[in-house]
Amino acid sequence: MEWEIKNNQLVKEFEFKDFSEAWAFMNRVALAAEKMNHHPEWTNVYNKVSIKLSTHSSGNIVTQKDKDLAAKIDALLNNL
Repeated sequence: MEWEIKNNQLVKEFEFKDFSEAWAFMNRVALAAEKMNHHPEWTNVYNKVSIKLSTHSSGNIVTQKDKDLAAKIDALLNNL
């Protein structure tokens, strides 16, 4: 699945083998987001992680910051 724009947010769902793999992914995303000072809205249920990105300081719309973080998240996924 690719990133989609829904309700002024970049949205993507990820599915992993199990909870541990999902949690490891979330840890990597958290570190990347912290370095960018741009934090996702996300949920996790067992092996599924849903991520929504928008820039609150720009009126809750998708900006280049969101696209950059999405690209970093995709790169992290490729390195698991």
